[in-house]
Amino acid sequence: MGLNMEILDTSWTEKYRPSKLDEVIGQKAIVERLKAFVKSGNFPNMIFAGTAGVGKTTCAIAMELYQDHYNEALLELNASDTRGIDVIRGKVKEFARTKPLSGDMLKIVFLDEADALTTEAQHALRRTMEKYSATTRFILSANYASKILEPIQSRCVVLRFKPLKEDEMDVYIKRVAKSEGLTVDDKATKALIYVSEGDLRKLTNVMQGVAALSESITEANIYDIAARARPKEIISMLTYSLSGDFLSARNELNTLILSYGMSGEDILLQCYKEALNLEISDKLKLRIISTIGDYNFRIIEGANDRIQLEAMLAKFALLENLK
Repeated sequence: MGLNMEILDTSWTEKYRPSKLDEVIGQKAIVERLKAFVKSGNFPNMIFAGTAGVGKTTCAIAMELYQDHYNEALLELNASDTRGIDVIRGKVKEFARTKPLSGDMLKIVFLDEADALTTEAQHALRRTMEKYSATTRFILSANYASKILEPIQSRCVVLRFKPLKEDEMDVYIKRVAKSEGLTVDDKATKALIYVSEGDLRKLTNVMQGVAALSESITEANIYDIAARARPKEIISMLTYSLSGDFLSARNELNTLILSYGMSGEDILLQCYKEALNLEISDKLKLRIISTIGDYNFRIIEGANDRIQLEAMLAKFALLENLK
């Protein structure tokens, strides 16, 4: 089965990015508030906070302001690429101080991933926001609003974006499938929702990757492309371990590492998600989650993935014996 290069030529994340607020998937309360701002023609500085792929950048671009003066009115920067104070003092300040061609038009500075800005850059940004508040508004996108300085937060309305719900992602999957002429069955839809974890960008990329192989999207292809294990495989590994069958649990771990190429952190994340679905006592679930947290910390700190994962499975076997 060959790759469909025509599908790979165009990024679906851009192809299906909404151009209007009415087209945005989910985030209804935030979309309604942004529509009100657009209608009034005036709005405060804002922080869009939330995890990746939930519509922060999309909402900023789709606000439908100044369609005829888009390039003049909007400065878009990715703060993770330009983290230093020089960018704030240079590009941002220069844009903010320049008068727009239309005298009464508010200019917008959109800083994506603003939580990646250095502390010095954020202090410079605060001063720029104060100085040019009459003519310029700032929209800061951040995965973690807590990493943005309090003086900046106090000058902004914080809009918190939530991970998309399953029914919202289902609507999006059907929309893309219809547009691309794809067949997506119920199991494949559930798999797409599972691997995306509320991240529409991740979901779109997985769909495009699978569609390059076949017009029929299957559950198996989704897990292969996403390098994720099926929930039942994770549950099987945990169940073997908890029953004291360490060797069978270790064989399941081998499959996850060798067949799917999963990292230690990926496996631990799925173990954490599936631990709550195990048919065991709540007390044992708490012990399992606590143990996963310990081994996740060890791996993040640089310990060997394989040794730590096997040690965790051994610990689970001991937990069952201690019930």
